[in-house]
Amino acid sequence: MPIPGNFSTPIRLSAKERALSEIQRWIIDGTLHPGEKLLDADLAEALGVSRTPVREALQLLEAQGLVELHPGKETRVKLIEMDDILKMYPTLASLHALAAEQAAPLVLPGHIEQLKELNARFSDAIAVGQPFQAMEWDEQFHNLIVDIADNPYIASFGASLQIHIRRFKYVFLKQPVAATQASVQEHAAVIQALEKREPEAAAAMMKQNLLRPMRELYELI
Repeated sequence: MPIPGNFSTPIRLSAKERALSEIQRWIIDGTLHPGEKLLDADLAEALGVSRTPVREALQLLEAQGLVELHPGKETRVKLIEMDDILKMYPTLASLHALAAEQAAPLVLPGHIEQLKELNARFSDAIAVGQPFQAMEWDEQFHNLIVDIADNPYIASFGASLQIHIRRFKYVFLKQPVAATQASVQEHAAVIQALEKREPEAAAAMMKQNLLRPMRELYELI
């Protein structure tokens, strides 16, 4: 397995948490390829832990849908198909639209300022051609709205989908597609709807903000 030797080790984590964090990252960024066989002994050696926390981490990764365990046989990175994008994005769009709807009556002036700042940073990253950084600011924008909605079920399921969407981008596109000013404008419209406490408008624009990129990405692959 092409495991890198220069990764940064998270601090103050248990052996299982460290193994989970690193293996998950390797799967998401394509270091461990779809369908690749995973050997717990090799992973344990690379991570500097025993095989037990690696096995525990692999069980959690199976629950996340990132690996496939076949007890007594083998463990492999789960395959990902092009058409999966047509299942992931609409589901996340529905969840985040619901988050925007539920956030509208709860949003505070401080939240609005935070959202505007995140969107400004998102816009700046697009302007200077930093797609990776733009993706980070975009996710933070969406995650803040989920936090405001204060619905742990949206947060949990949404976070799981974001992992798969990010992996999809790395596997099929190798790097994030440059975001466009259309996304910035959609963010601004979401903020305006939240500020006016218009849940339906916020939900509709949030859904558009995710479904439009889905169609654009699908045309590129």
